[in-house]
Amino acid sequence: MSIVIKTAEEIAKMRVACRLASEVLDYITPYVQPGVTTGELDKLCHDYMVEVQGCVPAPLNYAPPGHKPYPKSVCTSVNHQVCHGVPGDKKLKSGDVMNMDITVIKDGWHGDTSRMFMIGETSIQAKRLTEVTYECMWKGILAVRAGGHFGDIGEAIQKHAEANGFSVVREFCGHGVGARFHEDPHVLHYGKAGTGEMMQPGMIFTIEPMINAGRKDIRMLGDGWTVVTKDHSLSAQWEHAVLVTETGYEVLTVSAGTPPPPAFVPA
Repeated sequence: MSIVIKTAEEIAKMRVACRLASEVLDYITPYVQPGVTTGELDKLCHDYMVEVQGCVPAPLNYAPPGHKPYPKSVCTSVNHQVCHGVPGDKKLKSGDVMNMDITVIKDGWHGDTSRMFMIGETSIQAKRLTEVTYECMWKGILAVRAGGHFGDIGEAIQKHAEANGFSVVREFCGHGVGARFHEDPHVLHYGKAGTGEMMQPGMIFTIEPMINAGRKDIRMLGDGWTVVTKDHSLSAQWEHAVLVTETGYEVLTVSAGTPPPPAFVPA
């Protein structure tokens, strides 16, 4: 494993890219309403990234080994879709929950973040899953510190999810991010504290737990991208990009509309 340590100049560029990614989510929030299609949301985000921000949508035509190119500019994962949901003609309806995952490229640097959206009046379970998943992400963020281990992040997330009766998806994880969309390390959302690589100042990676209301098992749909829960239970995900600092961490994917941290996060 070769984890890139970013220079001060590179970190400054990452701050810009990450803020811009978060600002796409700020921009799209008023449009996420019952009756809108995920394809319409994708088009709005694409135009905003390209025409307003001067960014490149990183997912568009992205093709990792073994995959056909991703056909859209954002990922929209609705209800039992875990991740990489492909925007299309399906209209959102009241009661749905959706994760929107945004990655922009600005001046060669990737900013990567995602948020959950609750459409109209959702169920108590959907609200609880969304809230606990957000807390899981922040439990992971609070474990970030120079000299700590990546297993510290995974254990913190897994403990909180399972204590609340939910399960952690194993097949997908956070990742280093920078000049490339996906870099080392793999940031598991489960595991044992004190294991894994040691965190060092200058590392930038995502923490993006996928938490299921039911069992952890998943399957891939025929489009080759969309991942769903096997038992059709709801799934939720939140994502921030985080910098390891000399004194702890800095969350980079922050903008005016970013939801505040949970109450347990020190001010």
